[in-house]
Amino acid sequence: AVCSMGNSTSRLYSVLAKTLSSGAVSQNQDCLEQLDSAQLDPIDPKDLLEECQIVLQKRPPRFQRNFVDLKKNAASNHRPIRVMQWNILAQALGEGKDNFVQCPMEALKWEERKCLILEEILAYKPDILCLQEVDHYFDTFEPLLSRLGYQCTFFPKPWSPCLDVEHNNGPDGCALFFLKERFELINSANIRLTAMKLKTNQVAIAQTLKCHETGRLFCIAVTHLKARTGWERFRSAQGCDLLQNLKNITQGAKIPLIVCGDFNAEPTEEVYREFSNSSLNLNSAYKLLSPDGQSEPPYTTWKIRPSGECRHTLDYIWYSQHALNVNSALGLLTEEQIGPNRLPSFNYPSDHLSLVCDFSFNQDPDRLL
Repeated sequence: AVCSMGNSTSRLYSVLAKTLSSGAVSQNQDCLEQLDSAQLDPIDPKDLLEECQIVLQKRPPRFQRNFVDLKKNAASNHRPIRVMQWNILAQALGEGKDNFVQCPMEALKWEERKCLILEEILAYKPDILCLQEVDHYFDTFEPLLSRLGYQCTFFPKPWSPCLDVEHNNGPDGCALFFLKERFELINSANIRLTAMKLKTNQVAIAQTLKCHETGRLFCIAVTHLKARTGWERFRSAQGCDLLQNLKNITQGAKIPLIVCGDFNAEPTEEVYREFSNSSLNLNSAYKLLSPDGQSEPPYTTWKIRPSGECRHTLDYIWYSQHALNVNSALGLLTEEQIGPNRLPSFNYPSDHLSLVCDFSFNQDPDRLL
């Protein structure tokens, strides 16, 4: 394995190329372990985007999505905080377990799909990035995003289904990234969720950050609840456990909170109602895109499996509505853009849509609590 890097372009390409295949991963594992990402030179996001676009030049262009302005004449004296939520689809599950019957295997090749994922992240430039189903953290996301200025945290599932797939890249889990130039880490908690007093296979990360510009504290959390029909009570118990943890971390909502996650639950489920009615005074940001501000989007995931077509709303960005304002939210892909074969596809790397919101601090949070 070659660890040396030359000029900035070759350094960038070296890091990107190391993650192109599982073979490259195994060959370069020792090298990757030797390289401390904090000691590597920063990389320009424009350069990384160009590298990704070279890899993707035979694929269709990215879908166009626009931000919807949601400000209600609320003046803000600081730059908004952009938060991105995304279940990126674990590579091992996409190739080995999920059975996307209308998605060609060629579209799931990691060397290209990972560039589609990076392209989406680079396009929206989040200050905070919350991901689920991350199984290429150590060889792709941590080495690259740390050099883009993010502080990176990963918490794998204890019994990841990825490990059942031959030639897997390790367990999948939740990952949280924030820009160090904008925030300081005050506290971090890795939470293994419980249900009926039993430890489960689902996890969460909760971090208290201090905004450099305003001096304000807030908590950002990422989670991925249990999947599948029939597990509604289990998800409800996991949600209750997460809420209790977050109440302790935020001192009962004194610290503003943003919770990103794939809840694997429609708005009709009990776990959704628990978050809506929590004493933490949470609202779901994407409801604000509806005409009355009360309805979730019609879907955040859309796929075709052997059992049939699945169109569901499962992904959410919850926020403390007394302390935070939603300035804007990224519109979802239309049915026409998604196309008849649904997701994932050559155009889009995951079966879940990314959600992106811009937040600002309320000037008088206590008044509304």
